[in-house]
Amino acid sequence: MPSIGRHTLRNNLFVAPMAGVTDRPFRQLCKRLGAGYAVSEMVASNAQLWNSEKTLRRANHTGEVEPIAVQIAGADPAMMAEAARFNVDRGAQIIDINMGCPAKKVCNVAAGSALLQNEPLVQRIVEAVVGAVGTGPDAVPVTLKIRTGWHPDHRNALSIAHIAEQAGISMLTVHGRTRADLYHGAAEYETIAAVKQSVSIPVVANGDITTPAKAKFVLEQTGADALMIGRAAQGRPWLFREIEHFLLHGELLPAPRIDEIRQVMNHHLEDHYAFYGEFTGVRTARKHIGWYTRGLSGAQGFRHRMNTLDSTREQLAAVNAFFDEQEQFSDRLIYSDVAAGDTEGGPDNLDRLAA
Repeated sequence: MPSIGRHTLRNNLFVAPMAGVTDRPFRQLCKRLGAGYAVSEMVASNAQLWNSEKTLRRANHTGEVEPIAVQIAGADPAMMAEAARFNVDRGAQIIDINMGCPAKKVCNVAAGSALLQNEPLVQRIVEAVVGAVGTGPDAVPVTLKIRTGWHPDHRNALSIAHIAEQAGISMLTVHGRTRADLYHGAAEYETIAAVKQSVSIPVVANGDITTPAKAKFVLEQTGADALMIGRAAQGRPWLFREIEHFLLHGELLPAPRIDEIRQVMNHHLEDHYAFYGEFTGVRTARKHIGWYTRGLSGAQGFRHRMNTLDSTREQLAAVNAFFDEQEQFSDRLIYSDVAAGDTEGGPDNLDRLAA
């Protein structure tokens, strides 16, 4: 079984940290449907934001399946170290450092993948965070997520990997694109493979893992210890059990039935509403509903109507009415090639995504 520090994981399939997506309800759902590990949305290292409603919600791990992993983002070593201690005090059992997010609002403050341009600063940050929580008898493992570099002409993932290993990072996740690539083009699995061969710490492959067959291919091509899946799981949280089954047995599970999709979504929405409350819950649920219904007959018109509803009661009723209509067409949900491709491509959600 894979492990991070003293924490043993169910399997080597991880949920990527995605701002605005991987909240506690979504992480719990993915773990219930086969994910072995999930990392929270990123928490800013700026202490002035820690008592904000958003940060307090992101630091809420009540009832969450362990281990609890929190991602922190920032560019000041001392502030990042303090952010790590702050989150450990509030229940984090693993700290993940974000050096992979390509969003402008993160890179513009020299955080996320912008840090890859400054290797001395990378070293100071990882050493500060590991020193704050990752040493001694009560050490908390510190992990790091990066891209292959800042630009195709400046790929330095190997150098960053060596810095991370020497600083005491427990696990390294590599998204197979540079910051300049955003989410365009194909992931560079050869770079991830080179990183894996160059360090002794566990390496996780991330990027374009959309199907069970692709998951097997990426593991074989990279030699990675685990896979991290982000956008492909939006509206498809059962992807983790499909991949797990395929890797164990070499066969594909049947596509989920319409009635099961309805049950999964209802459970998710009710947990989501309880977590966010009425006003925020109905608004933040819209993206999830859009992802669940992608590829279904009449989904576009339904999403337009659904986005006009302002109460959780109306929203939930509309969703179930839509699924009543779907059951007239088929008892199974089959995603089109276009819909499946949409889960990993395009910059639509770039300022929200960290995976």
